[in-house]
Amino acid sequence: MSGYFGVLVSDPWLQNQFTQVELRSLKTHFMSMKREGGGRLTVGELASKMSRLKVVGENLTEEERASFIQDLYRNVDEDVDFESFLRVYLTLQAPASARTGSNAKNSSAFLKAATTTLLHTISESEKASYVKHINNYLEQDDFLKRYLPIDPSTNDLFEIAKDGVLLCKLINLAVPGTIDERAINTKRVLNPWERNENHTLCLNSAKAIGCTVVNIGTQDFIEGRRHLMLGLISQIIKIQLLADLNLKKTPQLVELVEDSKEVEELMSLSPEKILLRWMNFQLKKAGYKKIVTNFSSDVKDGEAYAHLLNVLAPEHSNPSALSAKDPLERAKLVLEHADRMGCKRYLTAKDIVEGSPNLNLAFVAHIFQHRNGLSTKTKQISFLETLPDDTQVSREERAFRLWMNSLGNSTYINNVFEDLRNGWLLLETLDKVSPGIVNWKIANKPPIKMPFRKVENCNQVVKIGKQLKFSLVNIAGNDIVQGSKKLILAYLWQLMRYSILQLLKNLRFHSHGKEIADADILEWANTKVSSNSRSQSRMDSFKDKSLSNGLFFLELLSSVQPRAVNWSLVTKGVTDEEKKMNATYIISIARKLGCSIFLLPEDITEVNQKMILTLTASIMYWFLKQPLEDRPSGSSDSESGSQSETISNSTIDDSASESSIEENVTM
Repeated sequence: MSGYFGVLVSDPWLQNQFTQVELRSLKTHFMSMKREGGGRLTVGELASKMSRLKVVGENLTEEERASFIQDLYRNVDEDVDFESFLRVYLTLQAPASARTGSNAKNSSAFLKAATTTLLHTISESEKASYVKHINNYLEQDDFLKRYLPIDPSTNDLFEIAKDGVLLCKLINLAVPGTIDERAINTKRVLNPWERNENHTLCLNSAKAIGCTVVNIGTQDFIEGRRHLMLGLISQIIKIQLLADLNLKKTPQLVELVEDSKEVEELMSLSPEKILLRWMNFQLKKAGYKKIVTNFSSDVKDGEAYAHLLNVLAPEHSNPSALSAKDPLERAKLVLEHADRMGCKRYLTAKDIVEGSPNLNLAFVAHIFQHRNGLSTKTKQISFLETLPDDTQVSREERAFRLWMNSLGNSTYINNVFEDLRNGWLLLETLDKVSPGIVNWKIANKPPIKMPFRKVENCNQVVKIGKQLKFSLVNIAGNDIVQGSKKLILAYLWQLMRYSILQLLKNLRFHSHGKEIADADILEWANTKVSSNSRSQSRMDSFKDKSLSNGLFFLELLSSVQPRAVNWSLVTKGVTDEEKKMNATYIISIARKLGCSIFLLPEDITEVNQKMILTLTASIMYWFLKQPLEDRPSGSSDSESGSQSETISNSTIDDSASESSIEENVTM
């Protein structure tokens, strides 16, 4: 073990889950527990001893902790090492945090954390709701129609989802075009290898649309872990339902604001917050005095829904809904109103009264999709026309945001220009990319009220950037606090690039400490492609315009895994349409192999130098991680610096659910 985490934890995945401060604190607790047991700590003792840990101790009973631990380890007499202790802590932290966050203030924060995907119990109401959604949207799919409709009262959903096809189709439903369906293995009976490829493609694509999959691996699909599969399905469906909650898709949302400054603020909000803002906008019209702040306690009495539907569809209103004394009766009348206006809804009156945050959010999103009650006003649309439409900035912001979210930071990032301004999430990301580099003693944790505290955080961000040899001419901490788009993007690009170069350095030159440069990646890619006797492709630089047809990357993918590319599906890449088809195929094939990448097809067809570099580096990283015996025959280990001598032999336990999170092949 080496580096800052050498004496604490060697598993790279676990390194990504904690800051140095958190690891030291947990190490102290762990050692204390061992000392109490005479130098030994067993699985059977964990449920009791972990009561002293704040979150898991205060929010879970000892019986609940024991039940979760039993799912992980059957042998209660087994000794627990520190890494096993951390895995147990993460498993307990999810349901404990969910219980902490079940209050009104936090109940709508579905997309902000991975907790929803980790609960070991599943909600039958949510399962039934999502099954109905899948039946409604995918029943006519050519491949899936033989399995659909699924019976919501059974667990057939999890059996059908085991081969990964349903989840891939669901991702494409949420964000069309994410997965090139030519890359999905869709035979009636898949072998374990083909099934694993679908799972890998699904997980990397889920990350690419904004799902939190930090604690989900391909093994979880193989074993049919229902709580994890349902959590991922629910995230994908939420993304689909909230897809129109932005000004690009629904410009009528400008009706919610008064001036151009508020438009920019609206653009920075998460889809959930925009949905709440829209709901309160409509409720104000109805004379409803309360402010709805969440999709749980604030809507469980049904009054807000009754007023909302009366404003949006007065022709279907029932006066009894407002006068009803019993919340359950009112909820039933609300749902009848929704049915009369033709609104899809998959929740029950009981779900409303019980305040199910996920199902209530889905219900409101369905209402918005069906009838938003907004009108386009010329004055307000003019605000949009004055805003800069920089497609390149938008794509880069998206890539950096998704990459940072994939690292498992404490807070989900909705907009890098707004959410990074206090510096905290940048410090967290720096600590994950270069463990131990952040001085947490002088860092200020949110919420931060005093502006100068934010500047202090961002000053440390800039200082660390200079330490890592980033080009930061004329960049100061205050530029980040002020939300300077150009400077924030410049910093994030260098941070992302540094991350992948460090991964390559640690993998290939572990014993030599040699720095990796862009030129090394370029040379490696050309060497791999030229090793294919039939190939004449070459990449002169990462901005080589000939790359736009995608053929070079298809050759590269074929060289690292000959069975990866089905050449009968490849176009000549002459027309724009052919180029895009190749680009989407490249991205899906790379994800299918195990590359976690966040670029779009346009980044290939337009030859975005930054994204081309990260794509190449990610493929290189994936290839060099493969055991020598699994590489294509003829692969030379002397291509670039005696790789065979320096590849790290670190392994990851495939039996754990975290096993395929590797998969922070972080581009």
